[in-house]
Amino acid sequence: MENFKIIGISTETTNQNNQSAIDLGKLWQRFYTEEISNKIPNKESDDVYAVYTDYESNYTGKYTTIIGQRVTTLDHIPDGLIGREIKNDKLIKYTARGEMPQAVVETWQEIWANDIALYRTYNADFEVYGEQSQQGDKSEVEIYIGVRS
Repeated sequence: MENFKIIGISTETTNQNNQSAIDLGKLWQRFYTEEISNKIPNKESDDVYAVYTDYESNYTGKYTTIIGQRVTTLDHIPDGLIGREIKNDKLIKYTARGEMPQAVVETWQEIWANDIALYRTYNADFEVYGEQSQQGDKSEVEIYIGVRS
């Protein structure tokens, strides 16, 4: 699961001054209102991914977020969407449990608190929103963090 291809929409943001909450809220809204999922060819599943990549430095700097879905090929990327191959040598998995999006926010705060200890690569981190992500206070979202081997 370390390496995969994704097609979706993206934005550049930062965690400074709560900017990511604003930018990512707009990106998620756009993903659903424009029915981006219906525009993505060659999907591997219905799971939705939020990928964090192109880090300027660490979690305090600018980065790019891509919301989309895993695909089998990047041969056809529809206009207005982006495609990217995501590569990591090693990942650590976290599971956010509870009401969304608060459970995801709390899990990221835990990750940031342990940032130094994790030896993060800041190559690509991602969240997986599968069937369990829309279950009210029993929701679960998997979060994968790229770390050094």
